[in-house]
Amino acid sequence: MSIRMRLREERAQATVEMAVVTPVLLVLALIVYNVMIFASAVARFDRVVPDIVLAHAVAPGGEGDENSADASVTVQTQILNAMEGYDLQIEVSSEQGAKASDGGLLSLSGTFRTYTCTMHYEPWPTSLSIAGVPLGAPTTLSHERAVTVDPWRPGVVM
Repeated sequence: MSIRMRLREERAQATVEMAVVTPVLLVLALIVYNVMIFASAVARFDRVVPDIVLAHAVAPGGEGDENSADASVTVQTQILNAMEGYDLQIEVSSEQGAKASDGGLLSLSGTFRTYTCTMHYEPWPTSLSIAGVPLGAPTTLSHERAVTVDPWRPGVVM
């Protein structure tokens, strides 16, 4: 066999290898892109949430669950504003915890309140369809941050 015939047989090998590897590299690039966006969003979320909870959820106007619900809505709105640029869903819930005291005079000052802020991220692409085949991420990534504050002492994180 001549050299010319051998070269013709091997010329298409790189093209076939590229055709096989390209979809795998594209999927890998999408995964890396989504992980980096999620990591960036988590870093910002972890920095922003304690500051917003301290600024908007302490020293309520009165007692009762309706004020904590208003504070939760305010905290959620402020977190959404702070996380602008990311396509996220934010949930904020609050629960009243028990204050660690022996039942003396300090037990009259109220209990701690824990705000649990959850961030949900849907990886891109969410609703891509090629040739009638729906493509997209099968899951939603989430991250949770809980901040416990004393509602009667502004600036105190427990």
